[in-house]
Amino acid sequence: MKQRAFGKTGFIISEISLGTWQLGSKWGDPFNEEIALETLQTSVDLGINSFDTADVYQGGLSEETIGLFNNKQDKKVFVITKIGRKLPKQDTSLYTKEALNQFIDESRERLQVDQLDMVLLHCPPTDLYQKNHVFDYMDGFKKEGKIKHYGVSIETIEEGLLALNHPGVEAIEVIFNMFRLRPAEELFDQAKQKGVGIIVRVPLASGLLTGKFTKDTTFGPHDHRTFNRHGEAFDKGETFSGVPYDVGLKAVEELKRVFPANELNLYALRWILMFDGVSTVIPGASKPEHIISNVKAASLPPLTQHQMDEVKRIYDDYIKAHVHHLW
Repeated sequence: MKQRAFGKTGFIISEISLGTWQLGSKWGDPFNEEIALETLQTSVDLGINSFDTADVYQGGLSEETIGLFNNKQDKKVFVITKIGRKLPKQDTSLYTKEALNQFIDESRERLQVDQLDMVLLHCPPTDLYQKNHVFDYMDGFKKEGKIKHYGVSIETIEEGLLALNHPGVEAIEVIFNMFRLRPAEELFDQAKQKGVGIIVRVPLASGLLTGKFTKDTTFGPHDHRTFNRHGEAFDKGETFSGVPYDVGLKAVEELKRVFPANELNLYALRWILMFDGVSTVIPGASKPEHIISNVKAASLPPLTQHQMDEVKRIYDDYIKAHVHHLW
């Protein structure tokens, strides 16, 4: 597993990390701690040295399981967690010092650590980025020793650029994939200049870029790919990267002409790693087999210029009109 500098944090992070939104369960299924622990162990065995989680994932079970696992490791895995989505609504006025302190303390307890490696504000409201006091709170938690590093998880490029105005921000987590090109055009270079690491989330566009879905594919009733296609529950960009499902399927068919159809997921991840502004990418895995597949992407040869150009052409032809102006 190759590694990259993680911005100005001083940490050297594996190119592929583990996203734990689905750790130990598929969408809507009961949490399985045994499978979750196997997935974490498999990740470490394959060279992954960072896990991405959040206090709301599996109602806190994701953090608890990572804490249980990490507590038994001689060499601790770097854990990125996120806070803020437990608030009753996304209102900047609710991001009080007391609320953030409580979330941090609860995550410290679940992860069984005195100091959190990294805390991200979990897709907060856009106007929060213009409120210096919230970032002052985070600086204070860092001085207290409760957190080592902090950053933000964002929905839009505009939020990312605003975040860069806050010198304490050390990482930005952003949706970036073959169906989301704007971050590479407008954010990565600016972040690199300021020593801010980039964590890439939703790298496979909620599974669209695996190439395994068809117009007849169905998802469970508790799966966001069923209930959030139009943003009914949260930002629609979180589901299929905001791309209409039928449009995404057409674009995927075009991508299969460029890359091996049965390995599209690997090439989609390798495409992300072609950008040196990326610190790490966090594909999810609900079981060990998924992470075994994902890490193969890191050993693929670099994509050719023709392949890179074709991804851009397909994006321009099919995707750009639906997403470029929104995120």
